[in-house]
Amino acid sequence: MTRNPVPHPDGKILIIGGGIANFTNVAVTFKGLIRALQEFKQPLIAHKVKIFVRRGGPNYQEGIRAMGQLGDDIGVDIKVFGPETHITEIVPLALLGHGSGLNNNSIDSSEKNIQSKNFETSTKGKKAANDTSEESKETHSRPTTPIPNPRERMTYFENPEIIQRPWYTIFTSETRTFVYGMQPRAVQGMLDFDYMCKRQVPSVAAMIYPFGGNHMQKFYWGTKETLLHVFNNPKDAIEKFPQVDTVVNFASSRSVYDSTFEFFQYSNQIKTIAIIAEGVPERRARQIIHEANKRDVLIIGPATVGGIKPGCFKIGNTGGMMDNIVSSKLYRPGSVAYVSKSGGMSNELNNIISRTTDGVYEGIAIGGDRYPGSTFIDHLLRFENDSKCKILVLLGEVGGVEEYKVCEAIKDGRIKKPLIAWCIGTCAKMFTTEVQFGHAGALAQSDLETADAKNKALREAGAIVSETFEKLPLALHETFQKLVSDGTIIVAPEPETPKIPIDYSWAQEIGLVRKPASFVSTICDDRGQELLYAGMRISDVFKENIGIGGVLSLLWFKRRLPEYACKFIEMILMLTADHGPAVSGAHNTIVTARAGKDLISSLCSGLLTIGDRFGGALDGAAEMFKSAYDKSLTPREFVNSMRRQNKLILGIGHKIKSRNNPDLRVEIIKDYAKRNFPATPLLDYALAVEEITTAKKDSLILNLDGAIAVCFVDLLRESGAFSIEEAEEYVKIGALNGLFVLGRSIGFTGHFLDQKRLKQGLYRHPWDDISYLVPGVEQGRTFISQDKVAQKDIYS
Repeated sequence: MTRNPVPHPDGKILIIGGGIANFTNVAVTFKGLIRALQEFKQPLIAHKVKIFVRRGGPNYQEGIRAMGQLGDDIGVDIKVFGPETHITEIVPLALLGHGSGLNNNSIDSSEKNIQSKNFETSTKGKKAANDTSEESKETHSRPTTPIPNPRERMTYFENPEIIQRPWYTIFTSETRTFVYGMQPRAVQGMLDFDYMCKRQVPSVAAMIYPFGGNHMQKFYWGTKETLLHVFNNPKDAIEKFPQVDTVVNFASSRSVYDSTFEFFQYSNQIKTIAIIAEGVPERRARQIIHEANKRDVLIIGPATVGGIKPGCFKIGNTGGMMDNIVSSKLYRPGSVAYVSKSGGMSNELNNIISRTTDGVYEGIAIGGDRYPGSTFIDHLLRFENDSKCKILVLLGEVGGVEEYKVCEAIKDGRIKKPLIAWCIGTCAKMFTTEVQFGHAGALAQSDLETADAKNKALREAGAIVSETFEKLPLALHETFQKLVSDGTIIVAPEPETPKIPIDYSWAQEIGLVRKPASFVSTICDDRGQELLYAGMRISDVFKENIGIGGVLSLLWFKRRLPEYACKFIEMILMLTADHGPAVSGAHNTIVTARAGKDLISSLCSGLLTIGDRFGGALDGAAEMFKSAYDKSLTPREFVNSMRRQNKLILGIGHKIKSRNNPDLRVEIIKDYAKRNFPATPLLDYALAVEEITTAKKDSLILNLDGAIAVCFVDLLRESGAFSIEEAEEYVKIGALNGLFVLGRSIGFTGHFLDQKRLKQGLYRHPWDDISYLVPGVEQGRTFISQDKVAQKDIYS
């Protein structure tokens, strides 16, 4: 739009159009557009760009409000439209300055007038030729769902009886289905639709998920909860629910063939299968169709969102979220049935039909693949034979020749009801080469398959084909008014709009509710596109090569530490990784591993020995030394005070090392701190204490725990990365012991793997290493006789 340095004298037009989304938060999708438009504010003004936006779907109101506000903020002409405007209406509005001449508001108001007038005449006894008033009365007088007891949290349902229905009716308010695949969101949407339609029993009888055992899964039924079975094979599900005759198959394109053929084995019961997966190999699709025809099973799909019968049943995610279902009045039946290829256009058709007529009676998206399981003519003939359906709508597209079968049906009289038709893709002729549209089958391989040729054929056959897609709503509205006027359609009074509780997660996303969090986390964020460690992107962690010490500094201390500090942390982990199999922690790990336990159990067994006597003296040593140092006690005064309190100085003393046989690990720590730390006052203090304690006993040296403890306190205090208060807090909350636990876990894991690799058997401690100090035989007899005497006295 702004690439050319010389602006066009007439300005430019940017059209941002989109259909009615199923689940996408429209306001969120507009955030990127808003940032881009803000960034290009001056070029957009210079090029006199006008922007037209049309969108629908969840939270679209906030999205288009934000876009409209943006226009005022940056000084660019931005016009916004919602689903009340036809999906392509913004094109003539932008290019010609006016729309197609269809006024949605006038249609809505005239519809209300028609309903009001029709209701008055129907109460006086007027009947349509095929007596639809009784049908409407029956539809809208369906018994309501019993009001739930608020004290009861669960709702339970019994299996309904098996009800026979005519061939042209595949869905009723008693239809029950299996959902193949773990699709809790789709199932919850179907149950919410059922509740809104006042069904007595949920449409989903059970889920089938082959990768888990049979179990129950919890869902909402209105404000209460109910349990649905989850089976791992169709056989168990069929046996449990013999009244189910429909399957919604969410299997992937790779596995949908096998799963569908598995259901074909029960074709005496299963009569309709909706295949949602896209990308099903064409050979597999033809095999499925052949087998379905042989077994008299109706296939909807592949590559479809499914279908919907208002007031009765919806397939999977058809219709989107509940607010869209309410706005399109899909909770009660209308008089118009449609069939389309595109599932994405289903929401648009629902919207158009609800705004221009009394609503949808049934809608099916057959799928955009070249080989759909059922075709336009299959469903249009069903609608033709259903007396409750008054108007037919066909939305085809470029590619394929199925529309010509519809032309033949109109000519030979099999389709007599008014048919409004349109084939999308008339713009293909504007391109110099063949255009592949979104669907696999949306490609014209001959002149007969072009959208223009099919629109012409449908018009000549007798279908109502508008001049453009923008005028399709007008043609639909005029047809509807005509049928109302001649009494073919008697519009039922509009029922009260049902209410369904909004999901908490969605309400929170759009800012309707808030609640206090159960947990607070300040170190890691996994919600965005990229994992963050204390605000640092995981990709930057590797780009800057901060190492394990840098990662630990982010996750433990919420900040980047100097390179020498990160290196020191890594040194601690390496030096504390292991100290042989004889120490208590490693010994426990080995014994547990040899008992046949798993890694986690063995590791925990070793870690539980860590404390003041083994490895866990870091926190205590740091506290003792820094407390004495901060009180300005001399090393001698500190030693004497601990002696008077009869306390050991944590961090001082070793079992096998001494001043003459020093621990080289301690020497490495001291040397690194002296060379790299800005200052080491506490280390110097601890070494002065060591001079006093070793004078008494050669083994009372500064041990590894003590050296790490005092050096780490020097790091916290002298690095400049922490305040005095923060340094104190990290010592108190156990950060130093955490270093030993983390490091020693490496060694414990190594001992576990070593024992498993060597296939060592159960460990039993030898008798000769145990001093048995038990009573002798005679003493034992004396004790036993005394016990017997005591017992005798009790029972006597």
